[in-house]
Amino acid sequence: MELSTHNSVAVLSFDPSAEYPRLTKAALGELDDLLDEIRGKGAFSSVVIAANSTSFATGAEIEEVAAVEGFGAREFAARGQKTLRRIDEFPLPVVAAIRGYCLGGGLDLALACHSRVASYDASFAHPGATLGLVTGWGGTQRLSRLVGRTAALQMFLTAERIPATQALTMGLVDELALSVDLISAAANRAEAMSRLPR
Repeated sequence: MELSTHNSVAVLSFDPSAEYPRLTKAALGELDDLLDEIRGKGAFSSVVIAANSTSFATGAEIEEVAAVEGFGAREFAARGQKTLRRIDEFPLPVVAAIRGYCLGGGLDLALACHSRVASYDASFAHPGATLGLVTGWGGTQRLSRLVGRTAALQMFLTAERIPATQALTMGLVDELALSVDLISAAANRAEAMSRLPR
């Protein structure tokens, strides 16, 4: 991931060379390190976790998931839970800026953020049902709290993709923006949230 700034907002963007970014173990480690850096500097009001020019995260790395078994699977789940819980509990507001695909573990990441801004071309899904998987990174709880149990079950059991306009209607995202304005819209929202009592 790359760290840049937008006024007082720290912007963490997925690798621009990855057409469809994956939440590998290495990517989770980079995210943790950058969150440490942001807290250590003490110069930022808030954080945006942003898609690259193509897409937000499209889930965990399938090869890594397929390689785990037994206790390794439990450790893999715990690793993702730790990073996403850290975002959920981060002392600064964290806003997801989503374009393109936001799938699986990527949706879990967006749900751990305190708010979500999406471009009109964004789409959301938990495709685990098509692979015989259920997310282990906290998405089952966060999604149902956000959109209600019925809508969450529909997403989990059918793996259908939700377009951005429907995501806004159901409360999955808080704001839509043109793709060209996505980062600034998310940063403005993050700055506004930083001025609210927490």
